[in-house]
Amino acid sequence: MLNLNAEIRESSVKPESLRQANLIPGEIYGKQFENKHIAVPAKDFGKVFEEAGENTIINLQAGTDIYPVIIHDYQKDPISGKFLSVDFFKIRLDEKITAPIPLVFVGESPAVKELGGVLIKSMDEIEVEALPSNLPHEIEVNIEAITELDGSIYVKDLPTGENYEIITDPDTVIATASAPEEEIEETPASVEDIITEGEEKRVRATEAEDKTEGSA
Repeated sequence: MLNLNAEIRESSVKPESLRQANLIPGEIYGKQFENKHIAVPAKDFGKVFEEAGENTIINLQAGTDIYPVIIHDYQKDPISGKFLSVDFFKIRLDEKITAPIPLVFVGESPAVKELGGVLIKSMDEIEVEALPSNLPHEIEVNIEAITELDGSIYVKDLPTGENYEIITDPDTVIATASAPEEEIEETPASVEDIITEGEEKRVRATEAEDKTEGSA
């Protein structure tokens, strides 16, 4: 199990001052648990996040207490990619939880490779229910099963685990091999077409002027 140290912080401390000190402001919360304001070292959290993702239990030490948590939510700067804040959810190891599990696409679809189809991924994660220790780190989606154009893989096609239950609608499409779009060639306008179009506009303009003068 991964370990991470955190500092208890006062709610009055401005988040920006923490970030300047290479700390990420965060919260710990859970069922029947009083929220705690914390700050975690940015470097340490980055390493843990890379390994744990959002569905691995972390032993989070805040002050003198250690809490089993999972990363529930976070915010990142869209430009720098630095973490701006993070929320940890305190869990009970004997109680099932629901968590998003990332999908990893493997293999090569014959519909794409041989028939020129375009693979369209509709999902990148699914919801799974399990005891915290039984949550899978990821679930593989083998796209070799898509052999025809417009063929799809559904949630119900995923391998099932003994220790967890997929609760996403089984009829939800995960990926589809769409037929390639036909390119329509545009024929460039000829000089004669341009001249003819110009003459028609001049004729319409002249007729409009004549009507205006006639009604005056």
